Amino acid sequence: MKGSPEVSVVVATHDREERLALLIDALRRQSLAAARFEVVIVDDGSSDGTAALLQREQARNGLALRSIAIETAGGPAAARNRGWQAASAPIIAFTDDDCVPTTDWLATLLAVATTDAAGDVIVQGQTLPRPEEMGDMSPFARTLSVTGPSPHYETCNIAYPRALLERIGGFDERYPAPAGEDTDLGSRAIAADASLRFAPEALVHHAVHVRGPLAAMGDVKRAMEDVQAYKLHPELRQHLPQRVFYRRTHPLFLQAALAVLLGRRTPLALAFALPYALNLRGRCRAVGASPAKGVPFYVAYDGAEIVAVARGAIRHRVPLI
Repeated sequence: MKGSPEVSVVVATHDREERLALLIDALRRQSLAAARFEVVIVDDGSSDGTAALLQREQARNGLALRSIAIETAGGPAAARNRGWQAASAPIIAFTDDDCVPTTDWLATLLAVATTDAAGDVIVQGQTLPRPEEMGDMSPFARTLSVTGPSPHYETCNIAYPRALLERIGGFDERYPAPAGEDTDLGSRAIAADASLRFAPEALVHHAVHVRGPLAAMGDVKRAMEDVQAYKLHPELRQHLPQRVFYRRTHPLFLQAALAVLLGRRTPLALAFALPYALNLRGRCRAVGASPAKGVPFYVAYDGAEIVAVARGAIRHRVPLI
């Protein structure tokens, strides 16, 4: 590559060979000239064909791609730190190994990041589920949507000045799982006088992961880890319902549970379960699921997540539920 890149794309990956191939193909199709950016992919202890894929892609022309192999997986926070520290550009753009950026994604992020020269600017792009995978939506599927400025600073689509990352020390590696480490980084950056710009034209499509109910229930563990960010950054509580509920479904669930309990003696009390019932119906409709399939899962998930948040709140000594 002639000259130095203007932006480095950093990706942490673990056992997602097929998804990673889609991401790399999308990076090859970026409208930003190839000489203006580099790609650094950190293989965080993968056991599938990721290493071979990266070796093949590095041998191809047209994309300045480097890979870093970590033998034992240490989590996304540590992997991303290895990535941005090895990168050479003044702007670091993060995306995830289950994302497919649109053609103008990187050009848009870079343009917004370099427009405002006053202070450190974080640029957050828009993230939507992959259109061709919307048919896979179900109560058990997992995807991500970011349609406006988000206080969670999701790493699926965000760019930081490298100097800012150096100043605040990058990701906090005390977050071992993919939960809270991106929120923590963005919160520390804002506390260090950085500003956030939202760029909807910088669009990334996120995978729709098809899972069964048991695998989907495993997501509640993320909430238990995520609570730590609210302990370290109390200002995040302003984004929570009543500043205490981790998710807006939690007070509805608790109200409905109390209504059912009281309804044994006072049937009229069951009316207070109506808001949660309407919420359940809306969630089923959003993913095209029948109530018979979606309602039992959502009720079980909400209850389990409340327990997980409570456990995290006790561990980190922060009032959340």
